[in-house]
Amino acid sequence: QVQLVESGGGLVQAGGSLRLSCAASRSIFSINFMSWYRQAPGKQRELVAIITSSGSTNYADSVKGRFTISRDNAKKTVYLQMNSLKPEDTAVYYCRVVGANEYWGQGTQVTVSS
Repeated sequence: QVQLVESGGGLVQAGGSLRLSCAASRSIFSINFMSWYRQAPGKQRELVAIITSSGSTNYADSVKGRFTISRDNAKKTVYLQMNSLKPEDTAVYYCRVVGANEYWGQGTQVTVSS
């Protein structure tokens, strides 16, 4: 069973930066894409960023120009660099990996104070 372990969340002031990491416990066969989602209190989970097996990326409009998704295949890790953070970015962030199966991380809290 593959586990995804997220880290890097925390409390930061508006305008600050955080880097989230999501490491897989073992290699995942035939990964199609890796992505980050977030869920704020009282809101639905939403897609933040996605990176395909070929390296193509896409972002939610609300984070374009501020967030960057990347991956390190050798480390079996996907990252989310978050800059110019805003209070509305406050949420629990989850990574999701889709290959032959689908995997979700346990979530990491990001809190941005104004």
